[in-house]
Amino acid sequence: MSRFLFHSLPLTGHVYPIAAVAQELARRGHEVAWVGVESVLRPLLGPQAQVYPTGLPLYRGELRDRGMTATRSRWKGYIVPHTRFTLPAVQRAVADFGPDAVAVDQHAIAGALAAHRAGVPWATLAPTSMEIARPFAGLPKVEAWIEGVLASLWTGAGLPGEPPYDLRFSPYLVLAFTGEALAGTAVAGRAVLVGPALSARPGQADFPWDRLAADRARVLVTAGTLALDTADGFHARVVDALAPLGDRLQAVVVAPEEPAPGAYPPHVLVRRQVPMLELMPHLSAVVTHGGLNTVCEALAHGVPLVVAPITSDQPVNAAQVVAAGAGVRVRFGRSTAPQLREAVLTVLDQPGYRQAAQRVAASFRQAGGAVAAADRLARLPGTAAGAAA
Repeated sequence: MSRFLFHSLPLTGHVYPIAAVAQELARRGHEVAWVGVESVLRPLLGPQAQVYPTGLPLYRGELRDRGMTATRSRWKGYIVPHTRFTLPAVQRAVADFGPDAVAVDQHAIAGALAAHRAGVPWATLAPTSMEIARPFAGLPKVEAWIEGVLASLWTGAGLPGEPPYDLRFSPYLVLAFTGEALAGTAVAGRAVLVGPALSARPGQADFPWDRLAADRARVLVTAGTLALDTADGFHARVVDALAPLGDRLQAVVVAPEEPAPGAYPPHVLVRRQVPMLELMPHLSAVVTHGGLNTVCEALAHGVPLVVAPITSDQPVNAAQVVAAGAGVRVRFGRSTAPQLREAVLTVLDQPGYRQAAQRVAASFRQAGGAVAAADRLARLPGTAAGAAA
C-alpha cells in the first residue's frame, strides 16, 4: 500500500472531485492525507481526514473580473499568493508525511514545487477546464505571460534554472474530471479524461423531500455566490422568469438566506444548501453559472443545462455544453426574465437536449470517474516522469 498526499485550492468545486479520488484510494487500503486550508477542507472531508494545515492567505484582485483582466487577476491576485503563502507548509507536509506520490490541484502550484523539490512523483488533477482546454493557445503573448509567472514561482521557491516542464501539467500524470463527449478530442490528447468523480459527501444539507413536486418538472437554480453578489440581478431575474410557470414546474433555488414568508411564489423552494448529488436524479433541468463541477454533476445524471457563465473557465464550459447539444447558453448580465424563461422552457420542451445530456452521461460512465482516477494514481509511486499515463 502507498501513501498519497493531496493538495487543493480552498474551493468547494475543486475539493469535491479530488476528495472522491482520495476516498477511493483510502477504500483500497492506501494511506491518504491532505495539506491545505483546514477551515475549508474539514467540513468537506469530515472529521476523520488527516489534514496538514496551511493557514488561509489574503488575496488581492477580483474574482468577478472577466476576459483578459480575469486571467491576470486570477493568477496575480489568487494563484500566485496562494502558492507563495502555502509553499512552506506544503513542503513541511511532504517531509512529515513522506508520501509515495502527491496529487495536486492544477492551480495549487505549491504542491508541484514541493513534490519536485522532494523528488516525489506527482500528478496534476484538473477540476476545471480553464487550462486543459488551453483557451489562450492562439494568444502567444498571454501564454508567454503565464509561463513567466510560473517561472517566477519556480525561482521564488529556490529551485535552480528554468522549470523543466509546465507546472500546470505534471510530466508523470494529468487527470481531468471531464469526458471526451463534453470536452472534445483535443482536450483528451492533453490529459486522461476520467469524467466527474462523485462520492458521498459528509455533512450534506437536510432537504424537505416531501415538498418536492411529483407532478411537475423540477428545475434547480444554483448560480453560485458570484451571481448573488453582483449588481447584475441575475438571481432576481431567474426567479421572475420562473414565477409564471407554477402550473408546470417547481424551482429549487439555492440562495444564501432563507426567505421571509411570502417572498417567493409557492412553487419556488429556496434553500441555503441542497444535497446536490441526491437531488440530481429528481431534476428536469439545471440553471447554473457554469462551474465544471455543477455542469458535470448534472450531465452525469443526464440533466440538461441553462448556462450563464460569469468568468474563469465558465465560458469554456458553457461552449462545451452547447457544442454537445446538452443545453443552451444565456448572457449572465444581459438576459431578461422573458429570455431566461424561454431558455428554461427550451431545454424542458425539446427532448434533444435531454437525449444529448444522456449521451454525455454514458460517456462519463465509460470514463470511470473516481475509480479510474484511483487506478491511475495507484500506479504512480515509483514511476519515472512520463511513464504513469
